Amino acid sequence: MLPTTQTLLVFAASTFALLVVPGPSVVYVMTRSIEQGRGAGLMAMLGLETGALLHAVAAATGLASLLAASSVAFSTIKWTGAAYLVYLAVRQFRLTSPDTETDRGVRTSSRGRLFRDGVLVDLLNPKTCIFFIAFLPQFVDESRGPAPTQMLALGLCFVVLAGLCDGTYALVSGGIGGRIGQSPRLQGRVNRATGGVYVLLAVVAVSS
Repeated sequence: MLPTTQTLLVFAASTFALLVVPGPSVVYVMTRSIEQGRGAGLMAMLGLETGALLHAVAAATGLASLLAASSVAFSTIKWTGAAYLVYLAVRQFRLTSPDTETDRGVRTSSRGRLFRDGVLVDLLNPKTCIFFIAFLPQFVDESRGPAPTQMLALGLCFVVLAGLCDGTYALVSGGIGGRIGQSPRLQGRVNRATGGVYVLLAVVAVSS
């Protein structure tokens, strides 16, 4: 009922190649680690992988196929995701003035907020949506049993690999953040650059 070992290995290699390319998820987890430390980055990572798990469940239950069949539904997800990235960009741009009350609130985001934002970033990521709708089904072999079971197994493989990748980014970025935090000017530049990346990702999302 599960994919063959060879299929899993090929799927894992293809998935890893996709995950290492920076996208909204990577930018989000790196930002949180740089600003609030490794713990915040890892909490953001848990949110991201929860969103990926929801994608996997949607693919296994057929919900993803229904969304793919509706251009309106998919466009709604794409534009909502882009709007959320712009919202995150605005938050980053506002961090360029570190003495404001708003900035202090953003810098000390609660664990619940970090987790929630992570879930939303992944759920509304068009790249992840397309992966589960178009790419993952290609590795399903109907001769080996029910497709939903295989898709869920592949989805769990994706979640594990994504957790390892995002977790690594969180740990590395947390170490860098300690040095960046010692220079307000450098911190401001990083915030502006991160905000710009979010805007760029939003443009790419609506253009895809």
